[in-house]
Amino acid sequence: MNKLHTFYFLLDLAGTFAFAISGATAARQKGLDLFGISAIAFIVACGGGMIRDICIGAIPPAGLTNSNYLIVSMAATIITIAFYPIVQKLNRPVIFFDAAGLSLFSVTGAQKAIVFGHNAEVAILLGVITAVGGGVIRDILLGRVPAILQKEIYASAALVGAMIVTFGNEIKGIFHDWTGLIAFIICFSLRLLAIRYHWNLPVFSNGQKGK
Repeated sequence: MNKLHTFYFLLDLAGTFAFAISGATAARQKGLDLFGISAIAFIVACGGGMIRDICIGAIPPAGLTNSNYLIVSMAATIITIAFYPIVQKLNRPVIFFDAAGLSLFSVTGAQKAIVFGHNAEVAILLGVITAVGGGVIRDILLGRVPAILQKEIYASAALVGAMIVTFGNEIKGIFHDWTGLIAFIICFSLRLLAIRYHWNLPVFSNGQKGK
């Protein structure tokens, strides 16, 4: 049990690092100063987790009480600023790291809700909230339409990941310990494939036609 707890904690830190890089990169592209970049990176990295922790009664949230999250976030910020030319050369770095953070947090968000004794519905919803919360806050602060409000496969990818973790938790057998990894791979792949092949959810017109 302790090993499983450590595994999900490390996943959480990995998601924090990935989201912090996506936030720092997006803030850097917007021309924010050092404080602005650091603040956006931390908010993106820990915002969704804080919302989740408040919802499940884990107060104060781990993002505020566990210094590891702040350290990881600041490390990602420093790396992004120091090696920004290299980060820029990555293929759409914000989207890549955002997809990684989305997938990791959909797993850890659902798992933490389960650990706190909540049912499947709560676990799935909080898995999604953990995954998309920080990105929504980032987009609002940077004056962009949040990805989950657009037609992209984003929140739905997190939903799939959270569902795999939640229902996989009920399975006893050889695949039980691999549920988190399987959920991450599927969520991450779904998000990147959606970007690569332009998979979108249906968009409905308002019925108006141009004159």
